[in-house]
Amino acid sequence: MKNSLIAITLAAGALLMQGCASKKQLVACQDENKKIQESLMGTKEQLAAANARTTSLEDQLKQQQRAYKSLQQSLDKSLSNASQNNVSIDKLVDQINESNRYIRHLTELKSKSDSLNMVLTNNLTRSLSKEELKDVDVQVLKGVVYISLNDNMLYKTGSYEISEQAGETLSKIAKIIKDYKDYDVLIEGNTDDVPISRENIRNNWDLSCLRASSVVQELQTRYGVEPKRLTAGGRGEYNPVSSNSTEAGRQRNRRTQIIITPKLDEFLELIGQAPDSE
Repeated sequence: MKNSLIAITLAAGALLMQGCASKKQLVACQDENKKIQESLMGTKEQLAAANARTTSLEDQLKQQQRAYKSLQQSLDKSLSNASQNNVSIDKLVDQINESNRYIRHLTELKSKSDSLNMVLTNNLTRSLSKEELKDVDVQVLKGVVYISLNDNMLYKTGSYEISEQAGETLSKIAKIIKDYKDYDVLIEGNTDDVPISRENIRNNWDLSCLRASSVVQELQTRYGVEPKRLTAGGRGEYNPVSSNSTEAGRQRNRRTQIIITPKLDEFLELIGQAPDSE
């Protein structure tokens, strides 16, 4: 009897020690998993910034290639005119120099715009939390900043009303918009191709426009963005980024984009500075 009691006591002690060891291992695994998740999110942020920089550099290269082609065409045309009309070499050189100055001016403006876009994108990415980055995608395409927002985060289900959880994210985006006063902002609503018909919503055109309008009014009234900088527009189901044949694809297509671009009047002013073609 005594031996049995001792054996039971030893077995219970072994089980208790094993349980403690397992608990410590679980805690260690949880800590390690947390570190991996944090490292993964940091890598994602760095990748987003690197992708934006790569796209910007590609745009600059294409701009330089187009400028070179334009200069070559201008030179060929000038040489042809000189041959046909006996234009003096001095005038031809002046035309070439003027073209070069204009190309340099364009390149400087493009470089300045790209730099501002990179700073804007990096500032916005850093301001968003890891959870927010799951519902927000920031890209720079052809010199324009695109902020794509998931509709599940932004709106109440099946509605164009802004959800409470979207407030903090919109406030951060609004701060970036207000910091960059020389940029115009287009809010663009997009839907999937599933038909909708509700009170005051006839179809996906209506829904996309109403959602864009809701975001514009939120940025204006709640966060103080200057309304004359804002434009609301809807593209319905006709600007998909994925196939509507799957739920995952339809979810990607249901989005609202905040598109930040240099002011149009700056481009018009630039056009007015173009050298004479004659």
